[in-house]
Amino acid sequence: MHLNTIIDVDNVSGEEAPEPPSIRHWICTALGDQKPEAEISVRIVSAAESAELNLHYRGKKGPTNVLSFPADIPDFVESTLLGDIVICAAIVRSEATEQHKTFEAHWAHMLVHGTLHLLGHDHIKEDEAEAMEALETTLLCGLNFPPPYLSSPSLREETRLP
Repeated sequence: MHLNTIIDVDNVSGEEAPEPPSIRHWICTALGDQKPEAEISVRIVSAAESAELNLHYRGKKGPTNVLSFPADIPDFVESTLLGDIVICAAIVRSEATEQHKTFEAHWAHMLVHGTLHLLGHDHIKEDEAEAMEALETTLLCGLNFPPPYLSSPSLREETRLP
């Protein structure tokens, strides 16, 4: 499973981030059987770049932990391109500390969260948020991480980008 999945990781943040094999494993877990073949780009950015993207695409000031950019490909075009995930390493590190999570657990959560957005999951409506959080919890527990929402605020304010 996922032998033909391509995950390109580019860390331009200057900050510590998990190794690409871990990133790939966490993303492939989130993809599950839904997308046995996929292409995803992961860009790990500085707080300044995250803030710029967050303002440009969401109209919100300041950096954010994760942004997802689903590929905008017409339905009639066959493609494995799923989209891009942008993660701010400094924010993820800071949140992990604030939320008393391990570095790896919070990174895994952000990558699973971003991947689920690329698959079309959202959390704008309450029922969607509950379903997405339950799926994140199942996936992360399956990866042997603790449930992500026990000690942390919800990610419901984040949104996938058009």
